[in-house]
Order: sequence, then C-alpha cells, then structure tokens
Amino acid sequence: MEKRTALTVFESLATGVRLDIYRLLVKQGPDGMVAGDIADTLEVAPNNLSFHLKVLVHAGLATVEQEGRFQRYRANPTLMSALITYLTKECCAGQPEQCFGLATLTPKTSRR
Repeated sequence: MEKRTALTVFESLATGVRLDIYRLLVKQGPDGMVAGDIADTLEVAPNNLSFHLKVLVHAGLATVEQEGRFQRYRANPTLMSALITYLTKECCAGQPEQCFGLATLTPKTSRR
C-alpha cells in the first residue's frame, strides 16, 4: 500500500457517520446492505447518507452494485486488512509477531 492510499482511507473514515457505515457494512459481510436500509439502521437522512457512501466508495472501502432501483453497498475488508498491514509491517523491527497484541490480528491455523 502506498502512503497516499493510506491517507485517503483515513480521511474517508474521519467522521463518525462514515465509520458507523463502514462498521455496519463489515458486520453484514458479503450480503452488504441497500442504501435505504443503511439510512434506516443508522438514522441518517438519505441525502446525507448518499454523500458519505460516495466518499467510502471513492476511497475503496466500499463497493456499490445496482440492483434494480436500489444500490447495494458492501465493505471492502481487503483494503482495511492492507491498511493494517501497512501500519504494522515495521513494528518491532519488522517482526510484528513480537509486538503488543499484533499476533492476535493474524489468522491462526486450526489445531486438531
């Protein structure tokens, strides 16, 4: 990830509404949500929501797909994962597994 991309992601999450939207979309997983349901759930006016969704899509944190009259939004967790990697790859002299709690961010293989 480039620094410019990281800055764009941080800027796009710099409001409480956009952070709430992103977290809601992450919670919904691959099904995502249509804009009207997002507005109802978060109690955000549709015109205000549209502005915030556009920012998230522009930053790459969300995708949008037309479904008839509706637009379905989905989170892009891959970008967030790349951001976390970008922020932590130099941790503890390039050995993030030694850093405070970062070991819990990496997926563990199941043991039988």
